[in-house]
Amino acid sequence: MDRPVNALSKAIRRRLGPSRLRDVLHGVPLGHPLHPAMAMVSAGCWIASAVLDVTRSDPRASRTLIATGVGMALPTATAGLADWSTLHREQQRVGFVHAIMNVTATGLYTGSLLMRMAGRERTGRALAFTGLGAVSVGAYLGGHMAYRQAAGANHAESVSHLVPLGWHDLCSLKDLPNGRPVRRRLGYIELFVLRLGDGVSVLADGCSHLAGPLHQGRVTVEDGDPCIVCPWHSSVFRISDGSVVHGPATAKQPAFRTRLRQDGVVQVRPAD
Repeated sequence: MDRPVNALSKAIRRRLGPSRLRDVLHGVPLGHPLHPAMAMVSAGCWIASAVLDVTRSDPRASRTLIATGVGMALPTATAGLADWSTLHREQQRVGFVHAIMNVTATGLYTGSLLMRMAGRERTGRALAFTGLGAVSVGAYLGGHMAYRQAAGANHAESVSHLVPLGWHDLCSLKDLPNGRPVRRRLGYIELFVLRLGDGVSVLADGCSHLAGPLHQGRVTVEDGDPCIVCPWHSSVFRISDGSVVHGPATAKQPAFRTRLRQDGVVQVRPAD
């Protein structure tokens, strides 16, 4: 599957590019991925229609639920493809089959709706139950991606509970290159450190998207604020507080407060 996966993911990334639309599809304004929440609408409608079919309840209600699920499938798939295009290859392989199953389910439910509208209720129910099987397999694979492969999860664990209270010595200011990010350790926690003049900004180093090393990223400016671009999938974070400027990341980077001792040693503590 690697050849079609590679071609499709490149085409999607090239088409979306860095844009406001891409951020919305990733769910940046919500603070978590958009696709799983939207998928619940289609899946919920189709499961509800199956209950109505089993109980032989109002056929019009079943048609309405199926039509709603089919109508939500396209925007749901669009958000899902945006997320999928920036995953690791192992995750993309599972996601590719996940997408195939969901496209199959959408086609079956579309056929079910057409059969019902033509008065062929029995055929429509048969197609719907087959579609429910397909969407169930797709949902299982989606759960595998989320809970076993950690696609869409926050990979930048909050570090406040891992650091003892108070200020902690990090390094000497003179040991930090000016304008170039570096990695430093606070105990066993790896930190992104950037010195700009006499000021020092510190974030957790592992990107919240898929744990990419932020210290290897590129420093840029967005709306007048210094930002760091993840070298793996180009998520952009504001250096001052770790907030997400551009996705695919949706969770902010844990940030640290800093101060400079009189002897030139930089001290840090987790930000409030």
